[in-house]
Amino acid sequence: MSADPTQVLAFETDCHIFDGCGFPAPGLHSFLFEPIWGHQDDAVYFNKTMLLALLGSVIIIGFFWAAFRKPKVVPGKLQLVAEAGYDFIRRGVVYETIGKKEGEKYVPLVVSLFFFIWMMNLWSIVPIAQFPVTSIISYPLVLALIVYILWVSLTFKRHGFVGAFKNFTGYDKSLGAVLPLSMTIEFFSNLLVRPFTHAVRLFANMFAGHTLLLLFTIASWYLLNGIGIAYAGVSFIMVIVMTAFELFVQALQAYVFVLLTCSFIQGALAEHH
Repeated sequence: MSADPTQVLAFETDCHIFDGCGFPAPGLHSFLFEPIWGHQDDAVYFNKTMLLALLGSVIIIGFFWAAFRKPKVVPGKLQLVAEAGYDFIRRGVVYETIGKKEGEKYVPLVVSLFFFIWMMNLWSIVPIAQFPVTSIISYPLVLALIVYILWVSLTFKRHGFVGAFKNFTGYDKSLGAVLPLSMTIEFFSNLLVRPFTHAVRLFANMFAGHTLLLLFTIASWYLLNGIGIAYAGVSFIMVIVMTAFELFVQALQAYVFVLLTCSFIQGALAEHH
């Protein structure tokens, strides 16, 4: 859970239902953290989400380095797990979407994106950390921006200016009189809405999931008083259910992000008709 002062105070003062204190509902304040280093008003500071992102990167790099630093023909357990994950993204996402010939060069990027996002999501259920980094919009936004720049640059490189314009606007002269309207909608949809929705899809799912986990966790503690204990038990069961569901959503959202990434790359490389 986040280091929210309101929630911390509620726990420290042993505040429960019927004690005369209100329910410390989670909200936007649950996603704000005091800097570990520096000050909130400083141009540069370091907080919990940055620390988790850094640790997540180190864990991923360390895992794959340990798995492949001395690869064997008959892989050990660590190498086997790493190969399974790598091969799943390479064959199941990149090859299936872009194709083997065109897609091979993008495998490192897509694999890196998948495992980085998955790790950032997994922090939500890791004790002490208990916060999904991707529930802060700036992280999905930067990742979506990287994909966006790649997609736009590939489109111009493959098709030239005129071809890229047709690609972005969905130019099709058979549309006749509605062509200008169609091109305008496609232009704004592709160049403005697409990167936004790419980022928000990941952010919104992790934001909502973390809020629900907070809600049921706090409720379990808050209801531990008198007849509220029965309801606290139900709430705690929901914590377990939501945690299991979050495990599924965390992997799914990482998968959807890279699947859309490959779809964008495939669209940039495809010939416009």
